[in-house]
Amino acid sequence: MRIDPVASNDYEGAEVRLCEDGKYRWKYELNMITNPVIMITVFKVFFFIIIGMALVFGTIFLISDGNWEGVIGMFKVLGIVLGIFAVLTFLGTALLSLVYGGKYVVLFEMDDKEIVHTQLPVQQKKARALGILTFFVGLFAKRPSTMGAGMLSTAKTSSTSEFPKVRRVLSRRWLHTIKVNQLFEHNQVYVPDEDYDFVYDFIKSHCPNLK
Repeated sequence: MRIDPVASNDYEGAEVRLCEDGKYRWKYELNMITNPVIMITVFKVFFFIIIGMALVFGTIFLISDGNWEGVIGMFKVLGIVLGIFAVLTFLGTALLSLVYGGKYVVLFEMDDKEIVHTQLPVQQKKARALGILTFFVGLFAKRPSTMGAGMLSTAKTSSTSEFPKVRRVLSRRWLHTIKVNQLFEHNQVYVPDEDYDFVYDFIKSHCPNLK
């Protein structure tokens, strides 16, 4: 039976608990081997960047030369590049899973105003170590973008979604994931199946500006 998230102030689920300060809290251990959500998210970033660049350059080539063969050739190369990135994404996620011991462990805190996604302390230390490694890889390879990514990963250990700023809430139940997106902050909320309906309905009911 689904519980009205607005009317209920004392929901007690499999993992989700209402604490004395009025916030719902739960810990989630994402199995990085069986749940591909992180790998899918990383690949989608690369996919849209590459597709966007291909459309821009393909349009420029077509306007300047009117050469369809060149555009078709470019998209063939694009397919190869995407294949390479798919392999790299898989290998990168496998490495991340190894560093994290196969699990990404996070704490979620949710009230009427926001939901906060925070790595637990042990995970934070591992993330910082991996970020430092990424920074030095970029340094020795003379790649500022890689260095920047490493620095950011050492600094950011939590994500906050403020409900009035949220524009989209997307359900990915088969991945035990709820995507909570605002303009400059895309949050992924992981929820056990038994509590999924409550958390999803609660978030949607508290976001007044959904598109």
